[in-house]
Order: sequence, then structure tokens, then C-alpha cells
Amino acid sequence: MIKIGASAKIEEASNKKENKVNVKQKDKQRAIQTVSSTIRPEVVDAKVYKLKSAFVKNSVFITLSFVNADSRVRPIEIFINSKDLTRAPEYVVLTRLVSAIFRRSNDPMFILEELQGIFDPNGGTFKEGKYYHSFYAEIADVIERFFFDVGILERPDVRPMEDNGPAEAVMLSENKVNAKFRICKECNNRTLKTENGCDICMSPECGYSRCDK
Repeated sequence: MIKIGASAKIEEASNKKENKVNVKQKDKQRAIQTVSSTIRPEVVDAKVYKLKSAFVKNSVFITLSFVNADSRVRPIEIFINSKDLTRAPEYVVLTRLVSAIFRRSNDPMFILEELQGIFDPNGGTFKEGKYYHSFYAEIADVIERFFFDVGILERPDVRPMEDNGPAEAVMLSENKVNAKFRICKECNNRTLKTENGCDICMSPECGYSRCDK
């Protein structure tokens, strides 16, 4: 015989177990809601960027849209379009994956590092004084520019020229004069310029040229 004291409480074991299960289910539902995708409204703000890349034949137009959610700006989707239909499946896959990350991740910044870390097997290229490992690295550069433009990321502070000293002021002045020239991927000199839709190296020893058809 089991003796039960006067202060003991009798509870049904099944109800207590059900209560624990219900608590776990509620916690799971809260976790799912925390990482749930951002709901896309019918109308969104967007910016369109034109990308001319040495890795692809035609210019690529990248549309990036954003929404204001919980008092902050969030990216919601990306679209990549080009006249080159041979790469259309690749652009569709990239569009869907990046858009899914934008909608479901609370911190989509990691996509920049992932895209920049992709290497083209044929080698990289210089553009406007910057080296890109692949076409995907250029996509990451456009996304980063978009983040700056809409306020998702803060632009780095740029000090006035007069505060940088005379030597740096001269260097900045020279860069401003040569702003229309870019680094040529053939001779690695800042002698590449764009005329009538064609990239032309002005160095007589190089003569590199490429037209966007």
C-alpha cells in the first residue's frame, strides 16, 4: 500500500505530457515564424543596373527590389536579364537562389562573400581598376552597390581632399583627370576607354579592343 501525504497533489500524467508537447510545438512555431520569408507586397521599389562584363557576351541588366519591413530596408528579389539566351537557365537559377536568400535570411550579407569567392576557370579580369575573379563576383559588386544606394549598408566615410595632405591631393587630382581611362586586362595599364560601345586600349603597344554586340 502507498501512503500519500496531506500536501501531495495528484495530477494526470497524460495531461502533463500533453502540456509539454504543446509547449514544444509552440516554441517550434515561433522559431519558424522568426525565419519565415518576407511577404512581398504588390508594389515594391526597385533599382536597375546595367552590367558590362568581360565574362559574358552581352550586357546584363540586373533589377534589385526592396521593401521597408519592421522599420528597416530589406532586399526582396533580384532579376537578371540579357539578350544572350544561351545563359538564360543560369540567370534563372541565380535569380531564384539569391531571391530566396533575400526573403528568408535575416542577414543576407553573406551572399556577397560567397559570390565573390567564385573563380572563373579561365581566369579573372580587371575593370575600372578592380580585379574580379568571375562574373559572379561582378554580380556581388552590383548587389553591394545596391545595398549602399538604398541604405541597407552605410557608405564608408570619404574625407575631403584638403584634409588628406598635399601629396594625396595631387594623387586624387591625377585620378580625377584619368577617370575616363580604366585598367586594360591585356597590358594592365590605365589606358582603356569606351567609345561608341567599344572598349579600346589607347596604348599603341597593346591595341586591345572589344565591342558589346
